Amino acid sequence: MNKPEKRIRCGAISASIWVDRKTVEGKTVEYHSISITKSYKDGDEWKHTNNFNTDDLPKIALVANEVYRYIRLISTDSNEQNVEPQ
Repeated sequence: MNKPEKRIRCGAISASIWVDRKTVEGKTVEYHSISITKSYKDGDEWKHTNNFNTDDLPKIALVANEVYRYIRLISTDSNEQNVEPQ
């Protein structure tokens, strides 16, 4: 199974950033998908869910903002690398 490019955590809330590639008009294009999960312990076993309660919302907002920031920063970096100096 593929691993995410990056994980961002805040307590039990975790966002995973996945990189996908597809060919569009003969060019390979990268795009990102995101999954947000909550970890919890059931007895001795760790489990994950994508169901959240009201108290989770601030942490979800925090990791979502950091995901957006990360993707925008790497997108800006790759765009700068493709620009030729004049």
